[in-house]
Amino acid sequence: MKGLFFLSTLLISIVSFAQQTPYWQQKVDYAIDVKLNDKAHTLNGFATIEYTNNSPNKLEYIWFHLWPNAYKNENTAFAKQIFRDSDGKKRWEAMKDKGYIDSLNFKVNNQPVKTEDHPEHIDIVKLLLPAPLAPGQKITISTPFFVKLPTYSSRGGHDEQSYMITQWYPKPAVYDRKGWHPMPYLDQGEYYSDFGNFTVNITLPGAYVVGATGVLQTKEELETYKKLGKENVGTDKNKSYTNTKATKTLGFVAENVVDFAWFANKNFIIEYDTVQLTSGKVVDAFAYHHPDGNKHWEKGVDYVENSLRYYSNWVGEYPYPVAAAVEGPKNDMSGGMEYPMITLITSPTADEPQLDGVIAHEVGHNWFQGILATNERQHAWMDEGLNSYYHFRYEAERYKYNSVFGSSIPMEVKQRPVDEFQAILYNAVQTQIPMEGAIETPAADFKSKDDYGLITYLKTALWMYLLEQQFGKEKVDKAMQAYYNEWKFKHPYPEDLKAALEKELGQDLTSFFDGLKKKGNL
Repeated sequence: MKGLFFLSTLLISIVSFAQQTPYWQQKVDYAIDVKLNDKAHTLNGFATIEYTNNSPNKLEYIWFHLWPNAYKNENTAFAKQIFRDSDGKKRWEAMKDKGYIDSLNFKVNNQPVKTEDHPEHIDIVKLLLPAPLAPGQKITISTPFFVKLPTYSSRGGHDEQSYMITQWYPKPAVYDRKGWHPMPYLDQGEYYSDFGNFTVNITLPGAYVVGATGVLQTKEELETYKKLGKENVGTDKNKSYTNTKATKTLGFVAENVVDFAWFANKNFIIEYDTVQLTSGKVVDAFAYHHPDGNKHWEKGVDYVENSLRYYSNWVGEYPYPVAAAVEGPKNDMSGGMEYPMITLITSPTADEPQLDGVIAHEVGHNWFQGILATNERQHAWMDEGLNSYYHFRYEAERYKYNSVFGSSIPMEVKQRPVDEFQAILYNAVQTQIPMEGAIETPAADFKSKDDYGLITYLKTALWMYLLEQQFGKEKVDKAMQAYYNEWKFKHPYPEDLKAALEKELGQDLTSFFDGLKKKGNL
């Protein structure tokens, strides 16, 4: 008995210690200077990264993502994933320019350091530190880099002289309470990144309009964008941007974000307006679209504004000073791709409800994965699925529309009140759409893009709707707002979402969360 008593006391102590261990996360701040060559479709850059070790552990190395190398050859994880799809070979061959990153020369506190290749992936490298980085200490990592941009296919690259510059710089992998998370770039499966501040200077030919993460610091350029953008709102007589300078350098600053992306095109039509949130906070809203693109982009800035209002009221107030959407070329993988404060929309044939809905979905990712920065590769549903639940609410409230069913929704259903409309569609999802896989499945483990989409997006939205049916929309909204307020600008895991919801709803949700691992119908 004495031994058992001692063992149980020890276990209680261990659990108590685990519960008392304070939350921590690393901080990664970037200063990047980059120059675009729009003849060769290349980037020349220099990155200075201040890495702060807030963990309780000494670090002897830091894993780095070199994601442009995913496009380098047919042996990368990205290429292998593409080739398993029926159209994979065609997609790969259509990507005439393959991409890569090189010319790296890492230094730590200005001291040259060694790197080790990842045993499997050429888009991951281990940076060996010259001395262990103790808890609470910070170091400065610097390196030049050169990027050959691929033909646009997955999420980044170029379409002639239209540039989607995403996942383009050397980036430390996340180290959190569950260890290191180095991961190769994938088409099916997104990211996990630490928060930090970015100061980015972009040099490129003067004729380009640039939309990017953060606030444009170049005063004259910003004033021009706002003036033109105001004049272009709500009209098809779009005024174009002109600049006769051979080159220009634009500065951007973004605070407390997980990534930085930028988009450049000589023909972008700029729209600009401001949106006032319920608290009185004012956000700058931009839309960048093509003069010969989808005509519904004339309301693009309105869609951005409405997305900010709805999500701010449902989940929690938008914290950033800017939000933007960019019209991009058609993408076979998705209708859009999100980055902090800016999103790329790749739905050229969308009608008004579709375009408004996809912009809302991508802007919504500022909350799910941008502010609530989950490990999306491992727990994709915490981003895509939770966001889809709100996306479907947005479409229902604004249009009695749902992007899953499209134009097949009968008029009789559209004439029902919003709650009945939602109930009918979710019942159809539950009874008519086979969704065999478990929601809690790593993104890369789904057998196909279709399975990934059905389970991660749709089945999770249904799971959230069932929670709404049990507790009511108002209580679920309050619970999600509590989750947001507790975990914004952090890295929540499923158990953190569960604890936050249980605390607010006052009920054990173990059986409900067990449904995440359930195959077949919920």
